[in-house]
Amino acid sequence: MNPHDELVSLTKLFPESAALFLQAEHIPSAVTPEPYKGMLVHEHHMTIAMETFHRSAVDVRVLDHMLNGNEYARKILLVKHGTNTVVQFGIVRFHLGYVTDAVREQIIAGEIPLGRILINHNVLRHIDLGAILEITAGPGLAGYFSMPVGAMTYGRMATIFCNRQPAVDLLEVSAPLIKFPEPA
Repeated sequence: MNPHDELVSLTKLFPESAALFLQAEHIPSAVTPEPYKGMLVHEHHMTIAMETFHRSAVDVRVLDHMLNGNEYARKILLVKHGTNTVVQFGIVRFHLGYVTDAVREQIIAGEIPLGRILINHNVLRHIDLGAILEITAGPGLAGYFSMPVGAMTYGRMATIFCNRQPAVDLLEVSAPLIKFPEPA
């Protein structure tokens, strides 16, 4: 995967009125700073990584979605369960032909995080980490995370193979792990 091309492909699915990123640079996994490295550099579901790091279950909020035959895409936020605290922004493109109708229906319903659905249904899956991204927030991402435009965070791009087929392309961006002063 070419990280830049895949990033452009995923973000074009849901054009923003304000740029998500001022810059998104592919960096080596080895230089990813902690605690982002522990959250992003692995071949597991981000649902589990976010729940473990934030010591809380997470809920999904679907910001936008589209369905075209067997191709489903959505733009989401993961929030700490029962709160408005955003822990992750993501864009997912899923080829639904690789899963059962029950899994398909739960994904399209948009009520449960994707990782949790695949785990609950015991879908044979493997996650390939494609790239770690150092991200400079544009106005779009800054708005989702309540962070200043130009502040930094980290994310990843990955592919989930379901039943040995490349079924899901992901962009997953962690909320910044530092607190920013409230705007004056």
